[in-house]
Amino acid sequence: MPLQPLPPHARRAVPADAAEVLRLRQVMIDALFDADTSTDWHRESLPTLRARLAADDGFAAFVVDHPDRPGALAALVAGTVEYRIGRATNPHGTTGTVFSVATDPETRRRGCARACMTVLLDWFREQGAQRVQLTSSAAGSSLYAGLGFRPKPYPLLELHL
Repeated sequence: MPLQPLPPHARRAVPADAAEVLRLRQVMIDALFDADTSTDWHRESLPTLRARLAADDGFAAFVVDHPDRPGALAALVAGTVEYRIGRATNPHGTTGTVFSVATDPETRRRGCARACMTVLLDWFREQGAQRVQLTSSAAGSSLYAGLGFRPKPYPLLELHL
């Protein structure tokens, strides 16, 4: 019987990963939004992202290294922990928000995003989050359903300031 490949190993992203994190975020942006796909903003964003990856301040990104390209990343998830005034189902008001879930097109369907999400969910638990929210694309909905996420009846509203 042939050996099954090991599941991908997810790790916390470090400042040296910042350029690759931005590359994968751009993969997600290009797939989801009908917008300018310019990467000019990466240069301005890079120092801030490096600082946030070095800090321990309620933001975390988890990645899987690309199996075939040293220094490249195969997958990314990022999230924040926020305080929101408590309620019956979350008395402490600690909520996790997932964003920037992206997989390099070459490494899709290998469990990389699932590995990252599993580690991020563990991190949310360690941070005391009692609920986690995300907005899903159609392509990601089966992954999230498999992890226990359920749709909510209300739509997200947004205002750009």
